[in-house]
Order: sequence, then C-alpha cells, then structure tokens
Amino acid sequence: MSQPIIRIFDLLPESIAKFNKSDVFASKIKGEWVKISATEFIDSINQLSYGFLKLGVKKGDKIAIISESRPEWNIVDFGIQQVGAISVPLYPNITVEDYKYIFQDADITYVFVGDEALFEKAKEAAKIAPSIKAIYTFDQVKGANHWKEVHAVANETNQSKIEEIKKSIKTDDLLTLIYTSGTTGKPKGVMLTHQNIISDFEGCKDYFPIDAECRALSFLPLNHVYERMVLYLYMRLGVSIYYAQNMATIAEDLKDVKPQIFTTVPRLLEKVYDKIVAKGYELGGLKRRIFLWALDLGLKYDPNIDGGWWYNQQLKLAQKLVFSKWQEALGGNIRMICSGAAALQPRLARVFWAAGIPVSEGYGMTEASPVIATNRVKPLDLRIGTVGPVVDGGTIKIADDGEILYKGPNVMVGYYNLPEQTKEAIDADGWLHTGDIGKLEEGRYLKITDRKKEIFKTSGGKYVAPQVLENKIKESVYVEQIMVVGEGQKFPGALIIPEFVALKEWAKAHNIPYTSEAEIVKNHDIHHLIMDEVNRFNKEFAPYEQVKKIELLAEPWTIENGEITPTLKPKRKVIVGKYKDLIEGMYE
Repeated sequence: MSQPIIRIFDLLPESIAKFNKSDVFASKIKGEWVKISATEFIDSINQLSYGFLKLGVKKGDKIAIISESRPEWNIVDFGIQQVGAISVPLYPNITVEDYKYIFQDADITYVFVGDEALFEKAKEAAKIAPSIKAIYTFDQVKGANHWKEVHAVANETNQSKIEEIKKSIKTDDLLTLIYTSGTTGKPKGVMLTHQNIISDFEGCKDYFPIDAECRALSFLPLNHVYERMVLYLYMRLGVSIYYAQNMATIAEDLKDVKPQIFTTVPRLLEKVYDKIVAKGYELGGLKRRIFLWALDLGLKYDPNIDGGWWYNQQLKLAQKLVFSKWQEALGGNIRMICSGAAALQPRLARVFWAAGIPVSEGYGMTEASPVIATNRVKPLDLRIGTVGPVVDGGTIKIADDGEILYKGPNVMVGYYNLPEQTKEAIDADGWLHTGDIGKLEEGRYLKITDRKKEIFKTSGGKYVAPQVLENKIKESVYVEQIMVVGEGQKFPGALIIPEFVALKEWAKAHNIPYTSEAEIVKNHDIHHLIMDEVNRFNKEFAPYEQVKKIELLAEPWTIENGEITPTLKPKRKVIVGKYKDLIEGMYE
C-alpha cells in the first residue's frame, strides 16, 4: 500500500520508482534525446546525498542552484532534500550584484551552476561570501569543480545515515528559499516547507487531464516555483518530463516530443498566435478568406456555451481546414496548456480552445507555493477572462479596498530574516495580502484587475489601473511592450516598444523605408499607426483612463538592464527614472 507524500522526496519511492519509466527525464544532447530512467535518477540522487554527507553538509545548510533547466537540476534538488539541507534556486540571468546579496543573506555553503558563464558570475559573487566552500558545474569547465566529484567522494556506508536523516525530516520543515524577483528593492527570500508545495500540487493534480502515458515539455525556469511545483505534480502522476533545448527551439522540440501538456507565459502564446495570423494574412484568395473566417469563429468561442447547430458545424469545418494545423504546430497531442505569471488575453484563450487546444489560466505568487486559483480543464470548470476558482484547500477574501486576501496550507512561513515584512504580508488572522486587486465573479471565479501599488491618481483625482490598460493595448499585433504612466498628470500616457517584425511588414506594404528600429520609431506614419491602435482600445475605457499620448522606444526592456523582472514584469520606478525627460515631454 502506498504511503502518503508528506515530504517532496517521498515522490521518489511513491511515484518515480512505482511508475518505473525509462524516460523520467529527457534532454537533447548533440542532436539526440538522452533519457534518464527511474533507476538512474534515484541512484544518482542517492549518490549525491552520500557525497553531501562526506563533504560535511548538515541539516539546514543552504545550497544554491543556478542553471538553465536540465535533469541535473532535479537530481541536485532531491539530493539536497535527502540530507535535510535547503535549496536556494536562483535565476541564471540576474546580476552578479543580486548573487552577492543572496549568497550573503542566505549564508550559502555550496553552489551548483550550469555552464562556464554562470561559473564566472558565481565565482565573482562568491568573493564576498566567506560561507561558500565550493562551486560545482554541470558542464565540464576548465578550472572548476565538476558536480560528479560530489558523487565520487560518496561513501555508501552512509546509506543508513541518510535514512535516519530522512525519517527526522517533518512535513513542515523548510524545503527551499526562493528569492522573489521583485519590482522594487532587494530580493526577499520566501521560506517554503515541504507541506506548502505538496498541498499546492495535491490541490491541483485532479484537474490535469494527464496520466502516466503522457509527456510534458518544460522550458520555463525551474527556479521559478510555478514550474518547479508543476514538475513535482508531473512526477506524482508519472508524466515523463522533456526539457526544451532553449526558448528558440521550442517549436522544433514540440514537434519532436509531441507532448500532452506544457506550462507557459502568455507572451509565448501571443507570439505563436501572431506568427500564425501573420502567415494567414500572407495567403491569397480563397485560402485567406477561409483562414479569416476560421479565425473569426475562434474569437467568438466559449467552452461553456453551446454556440448552436450552425456555429458548431462551421467550427468543425474550421477545425478540419485550419485549426488542425495549429494542433500540428504544437505536436498534435496537446490536452492542456497551463498559462500563468501574467494576464492571458481572453481572445487568445477563446481561439486556442476553439482550435481544440485547451488553455488553463491560473494565478498565484511565490508566497503561496504558488497557485492560489486556477481554471479547470478536467472536469470543465472555468470562465474565460478569469483565473478560475480557488485551489482546493484554500480560501479567498476580497478586502474593503479590493485587495485579494488568501489563506491556505500553501502559504509561506515568511520572508527569511525579514520579520517586519513578513507581518506586512501575512496579517494576525493568517491572511496573505497578495497586493493584487480583484473580484469574484459569480461568487467563485477570481478576476484580477490590477496591482494595488501600481494604481495611480491623475491630477483630476481619478484613479487609473495601468495594468488593465496595458493588457488590453498589448492585444495589438504592433505592440510588444508597454508601460502606462501619468501619476499626478492630467491624463495617462504610455511608453511603447513596437513589435518590430510586424512593423517591418506594415512599413514594407506602405512603402515606408525601414533602415533601423531607432529611425522607424521616429516616423510620423508609424507613430500614427500605433496611436490608432491605442485609440481602438481606448474606446473600452472611461475618458479619464484613456491613453492620450505615446512615446515609441527602439530598445526593448530587458532583465539584464534591470528594467523588467525575470518574470517579465516592468520595474516601473526604474523605467520612469530612465525615461524621465521623455515622460515629462508628453505633458509639456
């Protein structure tokens, strides 16, 4: 009889060993998919745990993992757990300064990195972190310790010691410290226990239409708690996990792996949609008319509503003639796509569902391990435009000021070394203050409307929710990034980075020379095009909310430049500071 999962490493005997698959994990190396079996996975984890004991790793020690997603990441994660140490996963693309701060704040003892570039960054940061004893690399890097050296020092007589440590680990013991990217200030270490994350995937797993026959493609960073939690959920259900090579190869990897499920951020779905639509517009004559007819049908679709006999017959034909190609582009087997981290445009949800590709939008935050609410695919329980009902075991309350408050077993212990900020986040009654504004539609479907701290007031005393405007205007195929401004001003304005691929096509069709991004954003016709797009969406808002002026920028905002977080949210203070003169110029 199976034992309950009360620590994450209980997944090893209760799921990994039980399903005993030949491809628990797979990654593409030199053009070939290299698979790791259940036995290989568990043996490597155990060897690593023995090696950790030989190195003197103690219960409660903090070990950092800095790497792109790959099976080694998961092996180290479980190896750390089995000796009672605490994993501190970090984004590969944050700055050396961030690494320095986290290494010191968490008293990191060992660091595992993916490649040479990350080794150099970690080595530089470790200079001011005396607690660090060694850095290990997954790739072979000259002058660096290779991670297999930890396996090599393993002493298998430590097996009984490992079992003793595992028995001593409780479900509410600390599993991991996850440093939030944060749009302001220093990163905060979110303390999550085994029980926090287990309660979250147990509360979600019954709504995933997947089983042990399925494969998942993974490409979101594993240090983000959402992808990590979902991978534990996959393991729980016996799903094989295949890692995409990188973001540029996802289309190729989807066709290779033919997965039944993957998780994504809305921006990727937007790019898939934009690319398909752009190709559709390139078609001529009857083919183009059929494509546009199918697209129009898709944009009207709602999985909760029977469109009637005539609509349903048309949709079946559209699925055969047009949408079947969308399914093929995603591998042909998709049962569900999970979308999170940002708002999903309702039109995207509608058209993908119409194409026979169910998209489930959810909502959460690192402090809640992370899922708070999610739309369900199995059984169908969703509302497009919302993030769905609260996860099993959780409770949502809307505060008087509209803030979403949440209570559940997945809520963090607190912020590491920050008792005052913990008290601000979790009140005396145990409610987690999310910082998001929202409402419950039909009494149970959560709809996010904005960030509490991002709402600003115009000089006319009217409150404006910039995120709502931004999400709507980003529906334009010509808008890549946008930030709405206007605190204390007469009206909202916006900084916009255009979608330059679509813009290039438009310029070509209208005989406008396209020499460079820096030049094209100065073009009067281009400015007029983008403003027309903004005005098209302005109609859906009250006059005081409408964006009246825009400035086009040639350089995208990046994580490396500190303008957006690793989860692609704009750092408003940074961007406002950088473009202060440009913003002020809008209001002169």
